Amino acid sequence: MKQTSILMVCMGNICRSPTAEGVLQRKAEAAGLTHRLHIDSAGTHDYHVGSPPDARAQKTALGRGYDLSALRGRQVSNQDFATFDYILAMDRDNLANLQQRCPEQYVHKVKLYLAFSRRFPNLNVPDPYYGGGKGFEQVLDMVEDAADGLLAEIARDND
Repeated sequence: MKQTSILMVCMGNICRSPTAEGVLQRKAEAAGLTHRLHIDSAGTHDYHVGSPPDARAQKTALGRGYDLSALRGRQVSNQDFATFDYILAMDRDNLANLQQRCPEQYVHKVKLYLAFSRRFPNLNVPDPYYGGGKGFEQVLDMVEDAADGLLAEIARDND
C-alpha cells in the first residue's frame, strides 16, 4: 500500500505547523494509519531552524494529549515539492509563498490546510505567536478539525 506524505507549513515552524503535525500524527495513530502516512512540518522562513516548538504551543497541545517536544523547526526545501503528496499551508501568505517557489509540475500538491476543515473551511489558521493563550487553543481547534477532514480524504482515496 502506498504511503502518503504530508508537509504542514507555516512561517517559522514553531507554532502552527508543528501543532498541526503533532495533531495529525496522534489522530493517525488513533485511526491505525501511521504505517500509511509520513507527516512532517516546515517553515517558509529560516527563523527557527533547529528550535523546538514554542513553549506555549507545546503546553497547550500537551493539555489535549499531543506531545510536540521531539519536533524541531526546519525550512521548506526545494526537494519537498517533489517528495510530499500534500504541502499544506496554514494561511494564505504562506500558501502564496509556496506557490511562488513551487515547480509547475507540483503546484497541485500545494493547498490551504483548512480546505480540509468542516468547521473553518478555507480560513487562515491565525499565527498565535504575538497573542495570548486563547490563540493557541484556537489553533488547536482549527487543526484538529482539518486533520479529521484530511484523514477522511486520504482514507477515501486509498480505499
